[in-house]
Amino acid sequence: MSNFLQYCVIGIANGSIIAMVAMSLVIIYRATGLLNFAQGEISMLATFVVWQCHDVGVPLLPALLIGMVAGFALGALLQRVAVQPVGDPATVPLQLVIVTIGLLLVINNAAGLIWGAETKVFDRFFGNASWSVGDVSVRWQQVGIVGVLLLETAVLVLLFRRTKIGLAMRAVASNSESSGLAGIPVARVLVISWGLAGAIGAIAGTFAAPESAMSADLFLPILISAFAAMTIGGFDSIVGAIVGGISVGILTEVVPRYVDPLKEMRLAPAVILILVVLMFRPQGLFGSKQVRRA
Repeated sequence: MSNFLQYCVIGIANGSIIAMVAMSLVIIYRATGLLNFAQGEISMLATFVVWQCHDVGVPLLPALLIGMVAGFALGALLQRVAVQPVGDPATVPLQLVIVTIGLLLVINNAAGLIWGAETKVFDRFFGNASWSVGDVSVRWQQVGIVGVLLLETAVLVLLFRRTKIGLAMRAVASNSESSGLAGIPVARVLVISWGLAGAIGAIAGTFAAPESAMSADLFLPILISAFAAMTIGGFDSIVGAIVGGISVGILTEVVPRYVDPLKEMRLAPAVILILVVLMFRPQGLFGSKQVRRA
């Protein structure tokens, strides 16, 4: 039983990182209706900025803030330069998906050229200390990750419900054409949405890198898990992203420990859950059901 609880603790921490990336995907999807396959690489590049700053002597917290600014700038720049000129996601969705896949490849290769293929050492934000609860070991890093996820959620809820830019983002997500006619600067709102997603990605990467090899491929498995979380929780739901992320984290950590055929296929439980959710509730557990007029 203690082993099971230990795996759950690890799964919750990993799932919180997945939830952060899923939240960034949801922010972009709510604003544009676009699945951004480049989000993981934007997060990875911002994480490399954090590592580079820390490597030259900047304390980790200021380095993270610099990385968040870099993630925001990169996300905003890519939306303005590479995505917006292609067209509206409602009219050219396939073309834009291809653009984001192209951005994924370009950013991944650029990071490899700049920082090389060797893995980097990344310090834990909350240190390596831990304590025991019975037979279960809990690290401050794991508690800190969950705490940061809750803080992000609170900030996003306040942003969307209490600020003008948040209300504008919600309006654009609901109907961009009507929002433009009402005087809302739709293009600026979309840029901010991409920038905000990039900043959140920097936070996720700062916590993900110490738990795995910090390299240009850091976010590829995390992005797959984040898409799974987004599908399970709902494509337009922040709460769904959190529930889906933690569910995927626990499943991918616990199930392969006890089911031998899945030991080398850690994402298989999440994929199976995706199929079940899509069969019985295609909009996800917390997503809004789309209603189309005949």
